Amino acid sequence: MGRRCLRSPAGATTRPEDTRAGAVAATWVDKWNGLVDKFVGDEVVALFVPGLAGDDHASRAVEAARELLRETGNGDDKPWVPVGAGVHTGVAYVGRVGEGDACDFTAVGDAVNTTARLASSAAAGEVLVSRTAADASGLLLDRLEARTLTLRGRDEAIDVVVARA
Repeated sequence: MGRRCLRSPAGATTRPEDTRAGAVAATWVDKWNGLVDKFVGDEVVALFVPGLAGDDHASRAVEAARELLRETGNGDDKPWVPVGAGVHTGVAYVGRVGEGDACDFTAVGDAVNTTARLASSAAAGEVLVSRTAADASGLLLDRLEARTLTLRGRDEAIDVVVARA
C-alpha cells in the first residue's frame, strides 16, 4: 500500500511533533489493518472497515488508538505530544464524495460524526470508546471508567468507557 505525504500551504508552519505524530498514527493504523482517511490539522481520521480489517474491526480500532497513545508517550507522565482518541462503530457510507476537482474518498454519516466528537472530547492519554464499540470490541468493562457524554449535534447522551495506553 502506498503512502502519500502532505505538504503545508505556502507560509504555513507545521510543528515537527505534529508531523511525527501523524507518521506514528499512520504506522499503527496500518499495522491494525485500518486506513488513514485524512489528516486534518492535528487530527488523524482512520477507518477500520470490516471488509478490510475483519470482523474484529472494533477491537483493532481500539488497539490502534492505544498503541498510538503508548508510542506518543501518553502512557507516561510526560508525552512528547499530547494525544486523545475516540472510537465508535456503526454504519458509515464509504466512497467517493463530491465531483470534479472537489472530490475525495472518505466516510460520512452519524457514526463518523460521533467518532469525531468523541475524539474532540478526549483528554490527553484517553481513548473514549462508545459503549457500542466497547461491546463490539470485547473490552473488559469492569476495569474501565464509565462516562455519559453530551455531544454536539446529538439529541441523546452517549455512554462511553475510557481506555488508556
